[in-house]
Amino acid sequence: MAAAGAFLGTLCALLVASVVARLAWHVALPWGWIAAAILVLALVTAVIAYRRHRYTRWRLDAQGFALMQGRLWQSETHVPISRVQHLDVRRGPLERAAGLSTLVVHTAGTRLNAVSVSGLDQRDAERLRDRLAHQLDRDDDAL
Repeated sequence: MAAAGAFLGTLCALLVASVVARLAWHVALPWGWIAAAILVLALVTAVIAYRRHRYTRWRLDAQGFALMQGRLWQSETHVPISRVQHLDVRRGPLERAAGLSTLVVHTAGTRLNAVSVSGLDQRDAERLRDRLAHQLDRDDDAL
């Protein structure tokens, strides 16, 4: 069912892009081509961002924070509570307009010194940050 929805979303984006390209073909001015290219690029970017967000999962348990990403190339990152240094909730202008946030978990170490989860609802990101900070305060081994 989810694969059919992703296929239909991609098909709709391609259909809209082909209609815009067809309209731009009939417009003799160069700005028509530029507008069509920008619209097609925006649609492709939106489809990629939606599919990336759809295959991102996170889990918070007593051991720490886990982040799973990807469909074809999957990655799983686990941050133990004892390695968490501090937490940030970031909101850029587009995220603020959409009511979204990015939670950044800064860790001890150099390789993956920050794990971020983007596209969270603003209240959900703040609640997750507060729960993780509360768990961090209760943990005796935390730095």
